[in-house]
Amino acid sequence: MHAWEAIQKTVNHIEAHIGEDVQIEELAGIAALSVFYYQRLFARLVKRPVREYIKLRRLARACGALRDKENRILDVALDYGFSSHETFTRAFKDAYGVTPAQYRDNPVGLNNFDKPDLLLNYVMIDEGVPLISEGLVLEMSRKTLDAPIDFLGAEGQFPFKMGKMLGERPGVDMAGKIWDAFFSRLEDIPRIPGGRRLGVCYHGDAPDGYTTYFAGAEAETGAEDARFARWRLPAREYVVCGFEAESVALLTGAALGKAMKYTRMWLKRRGWIADGFFPEMYYPTSPAAAYMELWIPYKEREKD
Repeated sequence: MHAWEAIQKTVNHIEAHIGEDVQIEELAGIAALSVFYYQRLFARLVKRPVREYIKLRRLARACGALRDKENRILDVALDYGFSSHETFTRAFKDAYGVTPAQYRDNPVGLNNFDKPDLLLNYVMIDEGVPLISEGLVLEMSRKTLDAPIDFLGAEGQFPFKMGKMLGERPGVDMAGKIWDAFFSRLEDIPRIPGGRRLGVCYHGDAPDGYTTYFAGAEAETGAEDARFARWRLPAREYVVCGFEAESVALLTGAALGKAMKYTRMWLKRRGWIADGFFPEMYYPTSPAAAYMELWIPYKEREKD
């Protein structure tokens, strides 16, 4: 058994017993490792200490229960392994910046620490070969865009912590707020009927420590409208990661985070790196409702 497979078995066990008192000694036994080495290996592969990971997954699972106002906050806390209302509230606010009560009254989108699929860190696929993972079908290819594509929509800026990936940074979903602004004005946007939609994170004119995020609909080439932000996908060669998930919610959450992480690793193994931006392409009229693509401009990675 590979080391990652042993750790994945314990990740699966944690998920199946998320509200129970899971002991590290029990997890180490499942992985057939000493407690000391298990904790070191877990932190290395999952990027969080065991206890912190369990807490973050409990919080992620609790978010859904909180949206049902018939569930008392105390009951949600106890169901997901927290000893008291106060302990739950403190952990929730530390992770998301709002209390459970505030979230319930104003259920904003949240980014959670997702359950990892460690297979994606170690299995490489060739172009055009689908990879089936937990709740995800992913395929890598390269495409040349002969003409640029223009999009009109909404944009905003928010703090960005370098090195943090979607699915690994708990907090309020700031990009989701920009998508909400886009959808609230979608009918007014002069767009191509049935056209693609795009979300992209890039620096733009954001100050240091911040990023710009744009969400938009495909428009005619050269289209402009002073009411809306404009972003152009340049003509060039791209690595494209296409993937399907079991639902739209998974597609734009856990699956998107996994695909982003896998794409970065896939590029790195080939000596490449993303070149300035990382677009998400959505197909509203696709027969597979839960399908999207990442279009990654790439360049050679600088030698050390």
